[in-house]
Amino acid sequence: DYPHLLATAGLTDPRVTYWEPAKWVAKVRQLRTNKDYLSLLKTDMGAGHAGKSGRFVQLEDEAFIHAFVLYVFKKVGALPALDL
Repeated sequence: DYPHLLATAGLTDPRVTYWEPAKWVAKVRQLRTNKDYLSLLKTDMGAGHAGKSGRFVQLEDEAFIHAFVLYVFKKVGALPALDL
């Protein structure tokens, strides 16, 4: 079965057109047997192959990916509980 999946795309990417990751995620969703796993697609409407320009925008994109990874690890029980 497929693991949790986050695919990203840029609308104006000349190398990987936006429909390629969209079709891939749709196919994974169709073939996935465990429907509890995530198959997400994030399409950035103003980005190309390297993402949006600007230091802080790139940090927002990285933060989104890190948040997804942390969510998945918490969901599967791989993160310890923090009592602060």
